[in-house]
Amino acid sequence: MSDDRGGAAGPLPEELARQLDDDAEVVDEIVLPPAVPQVAGGRSEARERAVHLLYESRMKARPGGETVADQVAAPDAYAVDLVRGVEQHRTEIDEVIGRLARGWTIERMPSLDLEVLRVACFELAHRPDVPTGVVLSEAVDLATRYGTDDSSRFVNGLLAAAARELRPEG
Repeated sequence: MSDDRGGAAGPLPEELARQLDDDAEVVDEIVLPPAVPQVAGGRSEARERAVHLLYESRMKARPGGETVADQVAAPDAYAVDLVRGVEQHRTEIDEVIGRLARGWTIERMPSLDLEVLRVACFELAHRPDVPTGVVLSEAVDLATRYGTDDSSRFVNGLLAAAARELRPEG
């Protein structure tokens, strides 16, 4: 196998190039296996998986790319896109969340609520192809299923304010 799959960053080290299958991908020098074909549930399940991957990364204090690479079943491509997007824009996203969360600091927020908010804010800011109502509805659903008794109200209120700021046209 040729080692010219490194793209703009240059050729991959030979040992890394040997690890690649035809459909594998390299992110931050970590080989990601090919994504499992998307099945029923689509983006809803991908959002849920992204929240779980981000939560796992946070609990293990490691980059999301490493967590994604360690999965036995490769995440859906959209879940990987969400994890990457949240990590690339974390400072911007956390600034929005921190500013809009009245009476809360990011450090005090329940971890799953925070990851749900991060995924939703990433979609609001960087995925104009996803309707605002879908982003809010999916986030509230995840907060209801995985958060505290107050999570859904907290997530809904904060994201409504974030949507007004991040998508003022809608």
